[in-house]
Amino acid sequence: MKALDLDAVKAFVFIADLQSFTRAAEALDTTQSAISLKLRRLEDQLGRRLLERTPRQVRLSAEGAAFLDAARSLVGAHERAIGSFQIERRRLTIGISQQIVGSELPALLRRMNEHDPSLLIEMRVAGSREVMQAYEERMLDAALVLQPENRRHQGETLFTESFAWIGIPNWESHPGQALPLATQGESCSIRAAAVRALDQAGIAWTEVFIGKGAAVVGAAAAAGLAIAVLARRTAPSGTIDMGAKLSLPSLPRQEAVLYTALNDRRSRDAIRTLVTAFKGLSAA
Repeated sequence: MKALDLDAVKAFVFIADLQSFTRAAEALDTTQSAISLKLRRLEDQLGRRLLERTPRQVRLSAEGAAFLDAARSLVGAHERAIGSFQIERRRLTIGISQQIVGSELPALLRRMNEHDPSLLIEMRVAGSREVMQAYEERMLDAALVLQPENRRHQGETLFTESFAWIGIPNWESHPGQALPLATQGESCSIRAAAVRALDQAGIAWTEVFIGKGAAVVGAAAAAGLAIAVLARRTAPSGTIDMGAKLSLPSLPRQEAVLYTALNDRRSRDAIRTLVTAFKGLSAA
């Protein structure tokens, strides 16, 4: 068998992660037809069908799932080999809203390190307002936040984040008991929207846990202490959306937006790697 085409393997990994030919093409700055051609050639070379395609969905075949880890390792090794010539150690300071990053953070950091091992990453996780303030004061190279008010069309919309009432499956409400909430505090816009929706629905509530970061608030839900107001994607394992079960009002969706003024190729490539990872998680 001839050596595998690295570009084709990389295209496969991006399609698998993003579950979309269109998104993979955007991430790799190419066309959907070029992505499809690369995948077809890779499948022909391997003699295996790697993806199952339907009008609505792209998913791994059994053989594609078996190949994915090896493909990811191959692409990562290639990126590290190229990065070994990067003598200058580049520092990249990124701010991310604590509402949209949770237990998946290790996977995000691993992806960025595989892309550019010599990149020094400084990541600050805080509320969207705090992140935007730091960005505007030029303390950050890039900011990934929930869309701030009055800043339409000034950043790149990456995906739409949906929020839910997260709790453990066997959590039960008791007659006359106010709904116990775990939130990220009064400065959180999602918390404000949630309690406003509860008040409008006439549902009594009480805040029993406040934490900074989706992982911390999610831990309170996983422990059965409260119902957490969280992005669905950041909900911890073993928890579910309790909205329908408890007859709770729906929560608004918000756009996740990237702000950056970086122009050098190395930094833009690193940011694109982070964005691609986030889009993949939001599509999962």
